[in-house]
Amino acid sequence: MIKIKYFKEITFVYAILISLFHFGVNIWGGISDLWFNSAHFALLASLGFLTYEATKNENEVSIINLFLAVLSLFTFAYMVLFEESLYAVANGQMRTSDLIVAGMTIVLAVEMVRKSTGYIIPFIILSCIAYLLFLGQHIDGIFAFAGMTPERFLYRMFYTSEGLFGPIATISSTYVFMFILFAAFLLKSGAGDFIVDVSSAVAGKYTGGTGHVAVFSSALMGTISGSAVANTVSTGSITIPMMKKAGFKGTFAAAVEAAASTGGQIMPPIMGAGAFIMAQMTHIPFVTIVTVSILPAILYFASIAFYINIHAKEHNIKGENSDVKILPILREGFHFIIPLSTLVGLLVYGFTPTYAAGIAIFAIIFSSYLTKNKRMGIKEIFGALALGSQNMVVTGVLLIAVGVIVGVINISGIGITFSQLIMEWSGNSLLIAIILIAVASLVLGMGLPVTASYVVLSVLSAPALVGLMLSPEMAALVNAGIEMPEVAMYLLSAHLIIFWLSQDSNLTPPVCLAAFAAAAIAKTPPMKTGLVAWKVGKGMYIIPLLFAFTPLINGTWFERFEVFTFAMMGIASFSIVMEGYWDQKLNVIERIVFFIAAILLLCPDNVFNMESYFGIIQNTHIIGFIIFAVSMGLHKMLSREAKIYIVN
Repeated sequence: MIKIKYFKEITFVYAILISLFHFGVNIWGGISDLWFNSAHFALLASLGFLTYEATKNENEVSIINLFLAVLSLFTFAYMVLFEESLYAVANGQMRTSDLIVAGMTIVLAVEMVRKSTGYIIPFIILSCIAYLLFLGQHIDGIFAFAGMTPERFLYRMFYTSEGLFGPIATISSTYVFMFILFAAFLLKSGAGDFIVDVSSAVAGKYTGGTGHVAVFSSALMGTISGSAVANTVSTGSITIPMMKKAGFKGTFAAAVEAAASTGGQIMPPIMGAGAFIMAQMTHIPFVTIVTVSILPAILYFASIAFYINIHAKEHNIKGENSDVKILPILREGFHFIIPLSTLVGLLVYGFTPTYAAGIAIFAIIFSSYLTKNKRMGIKEIFGALALGSQNMVVTGVLLIAVGVIVGVINISGIGITFSQLIMEWSGNSLLIAIILIAVASLVLGMGLPVTASYVVLSVLSAPALVGLMLSPEMAALVNAGIEMPEVAMYLLSAHLIIFWLSQDSNLTPPVCLAAFAAAAIAKTPPMKTGLVAWKVGKGMYIIPLLFAFTPLINGTWFERFEVFTFAMMGIASFSIVMEGYWDQKLNVIERIVFFIAAILLLCPDNVFNMESYFGIIQNTHIIGFIIFAVSMGLHKMLSREAKIYIVN
């Protein structure tokens, strides 16, 4: 360890400069994508090496970390100084120094990922590299690969768009950085407290009110955060103690917060880094992705709210905070609506997400002066700039490192092979294919964060899903090279299925970061909390099936709202079945009937060919609705009679 005077202050200023650099380039441009992505990695990795491993003395840093930080910056300097000369070398041969710097950059990325996320992702990256260089030659069958020279591999990973500084890095340095910076400004301006206060006023008075506050606040926080762990820590530090005080068990309170915070990854308009990657990979406008994701996100949060309501009824947990008024809170925090409206308005109008986020940041600062207590001065602005860079370190370096995995998949052709295997194993069954992808996501989610899991799975399995969703006639036209606009929506449906299933990594033991963060706040066993959170977040598995089998994503708005309405009742019915309780404990017959109603309400319309059984009534959803409504009425009547009998 070495002591550096004012080291904490130096790193704080350094983080501010990193944010200013990214803000300037994203708004005004000035350098190539390759240089910008290289600088993005060098700056974030160096900041990570300097700050990620905390010491007892905040002005101390290890010699090794300081050396690695300097090496990270050197990789960008080398790119700037020697890129042109590399292209001038005869026959495209790399010099010894080129090879050393390219290899060193990969090692630095892997090491920073190891420090921040553990050993699993580095192991996957190194395994992919080994496969491409020599292991593929010793594998028989469809996964055989002839191999590649180390020189060619390093060139493609460092100097081309196929590796470290390719499209994934571009998304990280542009969209993701700007929106994380936007979220940092909102949080520093006091938006977090405002969101919790609004949630308490709106949802606190209902049965299980504090649980609904957690859901409502996490949904609102998700519109600006897009990070499940950050969402859990920011809102959970308030909502989890509130839930425990109201009567919820600590494990359940932590699980609810983790499941609700995971919804931040699927809640428009930010949706974490995944939505930006999705836009890049599918070439579908970001605004389209955000727009079609609104109804599914509401369904997910509703599924958690149903679960809370049933649990609260069962344990007689009443609402609180009925005296909290919404109007004074809105008067105090109305200025937060201005930057959010600015962001959404610019996106809808057609501006790029990076430009929209930049203007929205200015809107946060200016609108803060419309109040007396929330004004952002120089201190708050600098704090937000530093927070943006600090929050971006792990995500940014991770996305760049994952670029190696994506590069190996594309170069070796494993993605096409994997898609063919899914088609073969599923027997051309879309449902079985989704189950296989869910299992793969479950396994990957035990070691990979959400974004990395989505990127890997989408490259491997999205083509297979699209092929299974297309009709034979449409598939034939696509294979013939005929462009069809509606195919883009099937592609979006496939990516959204994978994106939703990838959220496993926040809720699935043994590695479930959001659940672990919530467990730390609630002081509950992490694994038990993870298992309960997995159960509470069941909508993460149900709703993707609607993407595949109903027009929730690729239909008209009338069809989407129809699916949404019946799915809401179906999820409510399914929640009742899962808990075995509504106004009172359900018997076996009641659970079976509610389960049938849930299936009919969630399944595609006419999937069971009801006409052959009912003659006149052909609509599956209507049948499900009738069963659900009658069951609810009978259950309430029986529970009321039971209460009268007990009183008498």
